[in-house]
Order: sequence, then structure tokens, then C-alpha cells
Amino acid sequence: MKYWLDLFTPYTWTKFQEHGSSITGFRPRQRIAAFERVSRGDALLCYLVRLSRWCGALEVASEAFEDATPIFADANDPFPIRFRVTPQIVLDFEHSIPIQDPSLWERLSFTRDISPGAVGWAQQARLRQSLVEIAPSDGELILRALVEQEKDKRKFPLYASDLRHLATRTVVRTEQGEVEVEVPEREEAEPEPTEPESDVRQSIRVQAKAAQLGAILGFTIWVPASDRVRVLEQLPSAIQDKLVNTLPLNYDLATIRTIENIDVIWLERRAIAHAFEIEHTTAVYSGLLRMADLLAMQPRINISLHIVAPSSRRDRVRREIVRPVFSILEGGAMYERCSFLAYEAIDEILEQPNLSYMRETILEAYEEYFDA
Repeated sequence: MKYWLDLFTPYTWTKFQEHGSSITGFRPRQRIAAFERVSRGDALLCYLVRLSRWCGALEVASEAFEDATPIFADANDPFPIRFRVTPQIVLDFEHSIPIQDPSLWERLSFTRDISPGAVGWAQQARLRQSLVEIAPSDGELILRALVEQEKDKRKFPLYASDLRHLATRTVVRTEQGEVEVEVPEREEAEPEPTEPESDVRQSIRVQAKAAQLGAILGFTIWVPASDRVRVLEQLPSAIQDKLVNTLPLNYDLATIRTIENIDVIWLERRAIAHAFEIEHTTAVYSGLLRMADLLAMQPRINISLHIVAPSSRRDRVRREIVRPVFSILEGGAMYERCSFLAYEAIDEILEQPNLSYMRETILEAYEEYFDA
């Protein structure tokens, strides 16, 4: 038996229970993991994002299947990759176990070396994407804690911030169906930042690392002409010839000009495979606007989009990416199309042994998608 992470928002956990606690669902991007890696009898350990609590355990009772019948949304259900499950433990919000409870935090291999509340802790612990495999020792520990909690029914108070998460859900109706969005609260205006030279150098270094990673994985690479010389200075000489000087793409001029300004593009023959925007400074929306422009002009373009930023900027990236303006694009909400990759994730991937023999799917273990 293997253990897998199954993420729920407070809203989808409620919908799961309203529909009999018998079917769990995942996004289309998790199709490969669902169909090829998860087996009958495996355990799905349920975790509430926003509340940061373990809320249940499910046994996989079927092979993966695809069905868009509304369960987790009233229409346009975003979780059509599904399993029938046998619920082992289903806890309500107040009885779910906070992950920062010492009985778990200090004993789980993926949290015990992280300071509680540290910036980017959830990303570092890889609690941001479903169907991540959990080590057997950690899975057994979480399952035992859930079994004990079902018997003991200890109450863990919900704080004001938790209650806001439970109360807030905003839906916009589009031609494609309902889209969940988050309307940000008004913030004090911030001046446009002037990047210190140290920040410019750091941004270029990360841009070069994203280019290097793509080259090692077998792609040819595009970086904007204005950055090319500085990026080349950061690249090993053996892969410098992987950078192209012209884009081999057949789009209209407006689309090409937009694509040319994206920080790093991985190309496979004459097609874009991945596009990366490096967001080192306050204005994290600039890269999102470029990607939104691309999706507006080419709504059916099928490429993977990524925002790369320091872990400390994760929450700001999330606030921007789930804004309504990025959530009602014709080709689908930006938060479903574009992932977040921390700087540290790029470094960790580059340190993997035998990287040249790996596939681009290695990104899946490190990237994070946000839900509104």
C-alpha cells in the first residue's frame, strides 16, 4: 500500500461529504499520476489547504476514471480525474488536526527540520499539490493520528483567519461555466521598484538556471535579446549553443512580440513546451500580464506556464494569480494554467543526479498550482 496526498479546500471538502464521501477528484494535469501510479488499496491522506489541517483518510476503491459530473463545483467541475474511494476517516473542520501540532510537526520527515511558520514552509514540505507520494513512515504516522483523533474527538479552535477562509468564496459565471476567483482587499499603493544591481544579478542568475535546466533536459532555449548576453555569461560553455537567436514559430506579429519578451522559453522543435517568467521584485504582475496577453491572443495554445520567484514571494504571487482578471480568460483560469516554482526548487532540480536522463515531468514534483 502506498500513501498519497489528497488536497481539499474547505469548500471542496464540504462538497465531497455532501456527495456521499465516495468519490475524490483531481485536476486534468494530474492524469498521469492518477492513471499510472495510484492503485486500488492505496491510502489517500486528506489535507485542508488554507486551514493547514489533516482531515481524513480514504482507501482507493477503483481504477482512475474521468467524469465531469459536477461534484466539487455546481458547474464546470475542475476535478474530473477521479477515484471511487472508501472513507476510513472523515473529520469536520474543528476536529481536523493542525499540521503544526507537535505530535506531527516534530515527527514528520517533511516538516521536522522546518521552523513552524517559516516563510514558504508549505512549499518546502511539498504540501501544495495532490498525488504527491508520502513516505510509508510518514503515512503511517498521519494515519495513526487520524485514527486516534476519530476516537478522541479533540477540538482544535478555529481562529479568525480560519473562519474567513470558511466564509469566503466568490464565483464568476462565464460562458465556460463557474470560475472561482479571489477579490483582493485594497492595499496601500506601492511605488514601482528600482531594482538594485544585486537584484538584477540574482534575477539573471535564476533566468540562466531555468535556461540551463531546459537545455539539460533536451530543449532548445529562448531568452529575450536584451538578456541574452548576460544569461550566456552565466551558462556552462557546453550548453551555450542551445540558445536560439530567432523563434521558429508561426504566429501573428503581436503574438511573436509578446512571446519574445518572456524570460525563458523551452522549445521542442518548432513548438513551445514551457514558458517561465522570473519575478524577483515587487511587480510580480508583469510576467502574469505577458502570459495573460499570450493566452488572450492564443486561447488554445497548449504550453506549460511557470512563475519562478523566491519562496518569500509565494503569497504575493498567489494573490496576483487568482485575481478575477486572470481567472476568466477564454482558455481557462490562469491559476489552472500557470504554476509557481520557488528559486530553491530550480536549484534542487539542477542538483539531481543523472538529470540529463530525466524527463520534464520532474517539474511536477516541485511546482505548485494555486486554487482561488
